[in-house]
Amino acid sequence: MGLNSTPSSDRVHIGFFGKRNAGKSSVINAVTGQNLSIVSEVKGTTTDPVYKAMELLPLGPVMMIDTPGLDDEGTLGHLRMQKSYQVLNKTDIAVLIVDGTIGLTNEDRIIIQRFRQKNVPFVLVYNKLDLVKSENSAASIQTTSKNDSGQSIDPAIPIESQLWVSTKTKKNIYDLKELIAKQVPNAQSKYPLVSDLIYPNDFVVLVVPIDSAAPKGRLILPQQQTIREILEADAVSIVIKETELRDTLQSLGKKTSLVITDSQVFERVSAETPEDIKLTSFSILFARHKGNLELAVKGATAIETLQDGDTILISEGCTHHRQCDDIGTKKLPRWLKQYTGKNFNYTFSSGTEFPEDFTAYQMVIHCGGCMLNEREMKYRLQCTQDQGTPVTNYGILIAYMQGILKRCISPFPDFSSILSR
Repeated sequence: MGLNSTPSSDRVHIGFFGKRNAGKSSVINAVTGQNLSIVSEVKGTTTDPVYKAMELLPLGPVMMIDTPGLDDEGTLGHLRMQKSYQVLNKTDIAVLIVDGTIGLTNEDRIIIQRFRQKNVPFVLVYNKLDLVKSENSAASIQTTSKNDSGQSIDPAIPIESQLWVSTKTKKNIYDLKELIAKQVPNAQSKYPLVSDLIYPNDFVVLVVPIDSAAPKGRLILPQQQTIREILEADAVSIVIKETELRDTLQSLGKKTSLVITDSQVFERVSAETPEDIKLTSFSILFARHKGNLELAVKGATAIETLQDGDTILISEGCTHHRQCDDIGTKKLPRWLKQYTGKNFNYTFSSGTEFPEDFTAYQMVIHCGGCMLNEREMKYRLQCTQDQGTPVTNYGILIAYMQGILKRCISPFPDFSSILSR
């Protein structure tokens, strides 16, 4: 897969944080070699996170993110700061830019604490070396910085994770890129999408409905990524509509190893797929790959305890135009009504709009998360888990309501016994 075609969700996300006028935008422009972000002496020039896809060896494809200042002011400033902290939820490697003429401040110490709480590897960059006489004299700034009570600070950051730079003279910019590239993201999926379930020359049938909600002229990202991984495993990918499944399975001349379906046609596909052929869905594959499959399977059973008037959050990881029979806002509420016979209240969120407080919800139903990177997907799941709110995803819940969930997780040896526990 070429650099430009690597999905954002598969890139290492590198977030640049710091106070206004610390030089975040100048540093990220120097690192990328492009005028990605507007640079100005006016505080608060960066008002929204700015994203840039590039390659940084040896990490490979990465997503660079410039964020608003951590010391912004006023109502709008507070909202911009919230966006910076939201970026941290998807950040695999963090870069903290500090104004070297001032040294570490309270805002810097707060974000360092956040890095540690979230187990995000980070680099501390002292900018504006050209305004300080030498690196030796500049270093005294960081060691003599005071906290709010006047005490000297010890950031307890390994010296090898700190670096002085100048964006004006480009001093140590190359070293900064090398230092960032040496950081190892902590959130790395234990499971591939599908390659560990198949062997070379296996036939894998993908069922892709073409209805009013399907994108015109293209496959959606989960389908693209699954096909790519099947091909890389030297297996054979066969893509069909649900109306062609029965005839396709009978005419192949070789037993199909695995059927992967869009969750919306689970019932028909399950009925037409022989029991000796493994069956699952794209959303279940993604739950194992970048989420928490066990948590989501157990969360699906929570619909048995829901009461009339309970509130359910249905969340999409991406933003898209809702179609007339959208799965999140239309089909799922309809199927839940049919299964439970109860009336629920619904709240819908999409993109970065994901709440931190779940006390108002008795259940969360999330999409497969193909547009989210692994760290953000797991962060969302952890938030719900910490507050004791059951969470599942579209495909897992649909399979549960149709009585086929046990079959659909049976292809995964590590998880096949969850419903029996």
